[in-house]
Amino acid sequence: MKKGIHPEYNPARIVCSCGNVIETRSTVGDMSVEICAVCHPFYTGKQRLVDTAGRVERFKRKYGSGAEAEPEAEAESGAAVESEVEAESRAESESEVAS
Repeated sequence: MKKGIHPEYNPARIVCSCGNVIETRSTVGDMSVEICAVCHPFYTGKQRLVDTAGRVERFKRKYGSGAEAEPEAEAESGAAVESEVEAESRAESESEVAS
């Protein structure tokens, strides 16, 4: 390394507004931050899902959610089978009437 061109790399403390202190090394020195991994909602599991104009509910209605989507699909396929059976029986009854 060349002498005199690199910044000093000293021990530093990062202090979060929640009180968490992280000991590290930095060229900047001591720092204070508003949020850290200890208090961030994503990492703590306290994240709120922001619903803009009912998009989440609209998605759930359209595509269903896991277990709920399967019975609806079965009901729809069952209705399709029933309508095919009814159409076949009507065709048979019409052919009997015509003969």
